[in-house]
Amino acid sequence: MSKEPRSVLESIWAFPPNRETFGGTAYLIVETSQNISHNVSQSIAQIPTGNILIDCPSWGEQTQTFLEQNGGVAWLVLTHRQGMSSAAVSIQKQFGCQVLVQEQEAYLLPEVEVTTFSDSIIIPPNTQVLWTPGYSPGSACVYYQPSGVLFTGRHLLPDVSGNPQPLRMAKTFHWPRQLKQVQQILERFDDASLQYLCPGANTGFLRQQRFIDHAYAKLQQLDFATLRQADVWV
Repeated sequence: MSKEPRSVLESIWAFPPNRETFGGTAYLIVETSQNISHNVSQSIAQIPTGNILIDCPSWGEQTQTFLEQNGGVAWLVLTHRQGMSSAAVSIQKQFGCQVLVQEQEAYLLPEVEVTTFSDSIIIPPNTQVLWTPGYSPGSACVYYQPSGVLFTGRHLLPDVSGNPQPLRMAKTFHWPRQLKQVQQILERFDDASLQYLCPGANTGFLRQQRFIDHAYAKLQQLDFATLRQADVWV
């Protein structure tokens, strides 16, 4: 039997790394009645609310049962092309969920009925998905306001010391654009609003902590001048 999902923070679970997504880590945000506010504007009131699955976990009976026991899936948000897998078809079929992807990468899911966005989109009541291109053309991050958590996909990953870094890889789409997006995250948030990062890969470097804390302060320590000169990391 494969490993069970692990609790990361309150209402947040991390799935074991998925071989089909190159060792990617998927997350589930469980929207409880305490998390859901009724003060939703009329413009977004018709958008489904409920649990949010971020990227594709390994699909099978164990994953399906876990999701069913925790209230199913209202949204499957794909943060980048490597976060996608054949499981997206099965997850949508099983739960009837919305599959959200940045518009430039929707073509990679021909068998899935997708919802697309351009710059950002709000999933009521507490979640915002932000376009952060660089790692891939449609790379995105997911911000969950109640816990001050940014799910970073492969936009920001932990290094061997567990500190967040934009890592330049052989398949990085546009390195300068990726660095610009990291700087915009620093402009968008502050120390109070951005407390944790949950990366979509390299989670073994986090060891038992399972998340990056003091996230904003650690991002402030990045040396962008040095990063701009970075060689490719394979």
